[in-house]
Amino acid sequence: MTLPLPEAPALRRQALRDALLSTVDLLKRRRAAEIDSDYIDGYVAMNWLEWNGGGLRLTTTGDNVCRQLQLQVQRVD
Repeated sequence: MTLPLPEAPALRRQALRDALLSTVDLLKRRRAAEIDSDYIDGYVAMNWLEWNGGGLRLTTTGDNVCRQLQLQVQRVD
C-alpha cells in the first residue's frame, strides 16, 4: 500500500475500503509492518481496526465491511 491516501474524505474512505481486504490478509499473516501507517491511522479513525495489546485487530464494524467486500468479490466471480 504505497499509494498516498487522498485528502478528500469520500476519496479517502473509498481508498481505505479498496485496500481493506489486502490489509486484513497482511494482519492474518502477521505482516502488519507492511501496512502504511497512514492507512492504519485511517482504519482506526473509521473504527475498522483497533489497537489491542500492541497489535491490530478488526472491529465489529471492520468485520462487517470485510463481509460486504467479500460478497461483492463473490458476485463478480
